[in-house]
Amino acid sequence: MKRREALLTLGCLALIGPIMSCKEGRSKKMKKEIKTEKAPKAIGPYSQAIEANGLIFASGQIPIDPSTGELNTGTIEEQTRLVLNNLKAVLEAAGSSLQNAVKCSVFLQDMNDYTGMNAVYGEFFEAPYPARAAVQVARLPKDVKVEIAAIAIK
Repeated sequence: MKRREALLTLGCLALIGPIMSCKEGRSKKMKKEIKTEKAPKAIGPYSQAIEANGLIFASGQIPIDPSTGELNTGTIEEQTRLVLNNLKAVLEAAGSSLQNAVKCSVFLQDMNDYTGMNAVYGEFFEAPYPARAAVQVARLPKDVKVEIAAIAIK
């Protein structure tokens, strides 16, 4: 067996072996781009979300109103609500939902906004809640207060 073929087989077994056979993995597209007009368009070379092997990897959403393209510069609560509505739209376009989220990553401009973000976040999710990380970062795109990314099952 050639080295390249051996590496493909090993990669297939490691990444998708439990989900589908290696022959199926090579013949099917491994990832699918998710797009919706109900969330802001990507502002760089990335996708709103990618579906791969039954998982949805949603890019971080910021508080841009998809109907106007306008940035919301309001309170942390207002920004978080818009961010989560954008994330919800992306997941729904992928055939999933916030209730199928298994991991969220929350990026805050200021950790002092954690309580306000957390209160709104709690309005959007039900138990069992997704695993989550919340961190303060030096800067976010367009200097927003919050960005949230998610991984969900389809």
